[in-house]
Amino acid sequence: MANLTNPPAGAPAKTAIARDFGAASGTYNPAARLQRYMGQVMVDRLQEQACLREIGVDCRVLDLGCGTGWFTGQLAELAGRSGGVVTGADLSPGMLDYAQAAGAPGIRWIVADAESLPLADDSMDVVFSNLMIQWCSHSANVLAECRRVLRPGGQLVISTLLDGTLDELRDAWRKADPEHEHVNRFETETAFRGQALAVLPGARITTESIALDYPSPTALLAELKAIGAGFKGSLRRRNATAPGRLRAMCHHYPKGRDGLVYATYQAAWLTCRLPG
Repeated sequence: MANLTNPPAGAPAKTAIARDFGAASGTYNPAARLQRYMGQVMVDRLQEQACLREIGVDCRVLDLGCGTGWFTGQLAELAGRSGGVVTGADLSPGMLDYAQAAGAPGIRWIVADAESLPLADDSMDVVFSNLMIQWCSHSANVLAECRRVLRPGGQLVISTLLDGTLDELRDAWRKADPEHEHVNRFETETAFRGQALAVLPGARITTESIALDYPSPTALLAELKAIGAGFKGSLRRRNATAPGRLRAMCHHYPKGRDGLVYATYQAAWLTCRLPG
């Protein structure tokens, strides 16, 4: 697999991603309702498949893009029943500081770039990654790294967001400020499936459209900021958005009959067990 070093045009820099998520470490957990839902789907699948019990003693689990460690602790509890060890890895030192201070003892924490993991080949039994891969420049590189560090028979579970996510917000901003981008870009389902199946021929991908409600568009923006997921593209405005443009965006954002506004998230889950 070629190592693609040049990010796509408009892609956010890794330093910006690490900085923004680190700054949001203290506000992340209360605001991360989408992240909790999507990660819990994967934890439940691991429990249903009983794969950690099947691995047995000394199973090795990697939480890739662990953030505040919300799910790292759950994985440690599951793995600990069989004497396993969990590693939480994240690009953001600030997130890892928070996770380590709040997390269970015995978890290993490492600062790591998902496209170039400082881990040995065939060193993990399970790789779990919740809503991280969409922040990476090249999904195929991340998937190849996951495949590399997984042992034969290892299990990969990943969640991500696809094109169509936050389209209501994107359309409202285009009407209010058409010359600038305000919403992060996401891969199309076709592109993600193609990359995934090229690296992991046995991968299974499921999708779901999720709508979350907010009292106003500004509440949506506040939630995105609280989890560090504000717009990071290189094409963003360099100066603060003028209040008039923000008001115009709110005016153009569609409202439901109940008076709330809704944001759509195009969710995807990838699961794959490597050949034994």
